[in-house]
Amino acid sequence: MQYSLEKLTGNKVKISFTAPAPVFEEAVQKAYIQHRGHFQVQGFRKGKAPRKLIERLYGVTVFYDDALELLFPDAYLDAVQKEDLHPVDRPKVDVEEIQPGQDVKFTCEVFVYPEIKLGEYKGVEVARTMHTVTQEEVDARLKQEQKQMARSVDITDRAVVEGDEVNLDYSGSVDGVKFAGGTAEGQRLVIGSKSFIPGFEEQVVGMAIGEEKDITVTFPAEYHAEELKGKDAVFHIKINGIKNEELPALDDDFAADVSEFETLKDYTEDLKKKLQETADEQATSQAKQALVQKVTENAEIDIPDPMVEDKLNDQLKEMDWRLQQQGLNLARYMELTGQTEAQMRDMYRSEARNNLKTELVLAEIIKVENVEADPEKVDEMLKDYGDAMGKTLEDLKKELNENQLHYFEDRAKTNAALDMLWNSAKVTDEKEKKEPAKKADADKDETEPKKAAPKKAAAKKPAAKKAQAEE
Repeated sequence: MQYSLEKLTGNKVKISFTAPAPVFEEAVQKAYIQHRGHFQVQGFRKGKAPRKLIERLYGVTVFYDDALELLFPDAYLDAVQKEDLHPVDRPKVDVEEIQPGQDVKFTCEVFVYPEIKLGEYKGVEVARTMHTVTQEEVDARLKQEQKQMARSVDITDRAVVEGDEVNLDYSGSVDGVKFAGGTAEGQRLVIGSKSFIPGFEEQVVGMAIGEEKDITVTFPAEYHAEELKGKDAVFHIKINGIKNEELPALDDDFAADVSEFETLKDYTEDLKKKLQETADEQATSQAKQALVQKVTENAEIDIPDPMVEDKLNDQLKEMDWRLQQQGLNLARYMELTGQTEAQMRDMYRSEARNNLKTELVLAEIIKVENVEADPEKVDEMLKDYGDAMGKTLEDLKKELNENQLHYFEDRAKTNAALDMLWNSAKVTDEKEKKEPAKKADADKDETEPKKAAPKKAAAKKPAAKKAQAEE
């Protein structure tokens, strides 16, 4: 069968086929043999009616579609292989000329793997923003660990003070009528957390265990419940218990308890060193991501839309998997956020295109530079994966199929390419710019509505996956 190839706009090609009349007639006869059992003709058992009779009753073209379906796959595959095409979607077939006893002409259009024109990717300039760990950050980390070591102590010999956690019952009413969500028993509340409406927590200070009293508060004008906006409410409250955190002293004993060091001084110095190492690693990681983004932007690729949609499908599947780990799924998440699948796809399509472009650029660099996978690096990744699965490297290699092993080899190649880009890059270290001082809390709008009773936090939007350089 003859064919001709024409490049259309972008990465779409058109293949025109000509099937000689005898070839098409042979396909029609095969189609008749395969499908004659579908026709019931009076005077003949099912599947035994002659082809000419079926064509007379149902039309001469009755088997043409089936004949084309028999001809097209082999013709298409032959053209794709000979022209070294790499289709990225399903071909769209169109019949241009089909008449009894004549050559049949049909075409197909299909998107193919895009041509990639690499820009500058070696010696690319990139800035690495270095952060110097401050003593304030070290002190904050020490306070975190001190809080983790704190123990909760029941308070019985004094009244409530700021910072206490109280167990209380309350019942609220507006104009003498109780309202939904305004009553609770055994409610835990940290005084000073500002989790209740303004004025509530302040009036609990000074109360003793077993004490009951009425307090009056005013709901904010922007409160979420329409019927309570700006209303005065009376809460009858009773204190059931008081707890307070007892923090351990930051001394040598504390250091010995939480580390291998005997003195707080040595532990603090080591903590600062590790915080600085982490900050340096983060700076390098961010610089590597910026480098990959620059290399990606320097390349020219006209990515076919079907490839983007396939990448978007993968990202949404991954998002669905992450949500399932949180007890949700993508369908439920869209229901909670009031989003449709079309809106989700529009939201993440640009990111999918950029991620795909990055993958294509790195793949082209691997090809051009003839990057090979280091077997030791592959084994390291396999071992890490096996450790997480509770399997030895040897057992894992036996269980994984060829495609799965290729996945780890491809990752090793990608990592090697990223290392090559980084090692050739012109890296400039810059000091982190100090952010302008934030306004004092006194400048904040104190009318911000607070909840009358604690509620579960709304589901957070899952972070969109970004293209990141793998170490």
